[in-house]
Amino acid sequence: MPDALDATPYDALLLLSFGGPEGPDDVVPFLENVTRGRGIPKERLKEVGQHYFLFGGVSPINDQNRALLDALRKDFADHGLNLPIYWGNRNWAPYLTDTLREMVADGRRRILVLATSAYASYSGCRQYRENLADSLAALEAEGLPLPKIDKLRHYFNHPGFLEPMIDGVVRSLADLPENVRDGAHIAFTTHSIPTAAADTSGPVTDHGDGGAYVRQHLDVARLIADAVRERTGVDHPWQLVYQSRSGAPHIPWLEPDICDHLEERHAAGVPAVVMAPIGFVSDHMEVLYDLDTEAAARAQELGLPVRRSATVGADPRFAAAVRELVLERAATESGREITPCALGTLGASHDLCPVGCCPARAPRPAAAGADSPYA
Repeated sequence: MPDALDATPYDALLLLSFGGPEGPDDVVPFLENVTRGRGIPKERLKEVGQHYFLFGGVSPINDQNRALLDALRKDFADHGLNLPIYWGNRNWAPYLTDTLREMVADGRRRILVLATSAYASYSGCRQYRENLADSLAALEAEGLPLPKIDKLRHYFNHPGFLEPMIDGVVRSLADLPENVRDGAHIAFTTHSIPTAAADTSGPVTDHGDGGAYVRQHLDVARLIADAVRERTGVDHPWQLVYQSRSGAPHIPWLEPDICDHLEERHAAGVPAVVMAPIGFVSDHMEVLYDLDTEAAARAQELGLPVRRSATVGADPRFAAAVRELVLERAATESGREITPCALGTLGASHDLCPVGCCPARAPRPAAAGADSPYA
């Protein structure tokens, strides 16, 4: 048996994710959860839901989170880390509030949160913190004891997150026809967000053109491109591009879009493109539809060979990275010195989101940060 690892003061880990429908009847109710408060008509939601209906009304994200849970539990057990792991979602069962209620009933009082988003942004970090605050408020209204909740730092530049993506790009390049392989470009993709949200992402000191969101993705793209060059001996040109825009047309969002980028690369005579979805932890709907369906169809129309590299998913190296992040944060909370593990130029992200980090348009309480009402 491995020596026991100490996660004190924490007594549980919560995997916090977006959630997704698991059948055709779930699609519209799920989208109503996602868009609650925006006044979007049900008929419009049915139109949006066509992406899900193409896949039987099932989002892959829940099964992928189940696989990640299995990988985390196996890694923890194999390394002697006795820390129970729970799972809660923002928009579908198992709902976050229900999971926190279960954790409290099980006696959990110091909870670490792993969000399935690696980068700083409102939708990728603060909104999850707002969801945690909403759930804690619900438990408080029920008279239940409130756990202290901390969130693991952004892990975009942890080796255990990067290495599976590097392997995925190398495999995708190798899968291209030999006559176009060396000339292939790499399109590193992530979710487009409003430019105003990007500019204010991260701590206040990081605000500016693109904010922490763009800078973090660019650092990851450089790290992967450099590693690919070292492994293949070929310096593949690359660009950070965006996908999955969902906002009103008059609001500026990050560009270029992946489909526009493919058209531009084809017009420039590029012989092939590898699409590398570095902004996504798993192959959920934005990857399956926006890349594997929509972008792949556009590339086929152009006659442009493309490959899509794998996301991290439940790779054992990512599970090991989560274990390392848990032990790192536990050491910090216990007053032990530790050197955080991070590659690239930006260093390890903050443990505690500071005031003004990734602000919302309308201020709302957010847990697990310096401005948390649940310290």
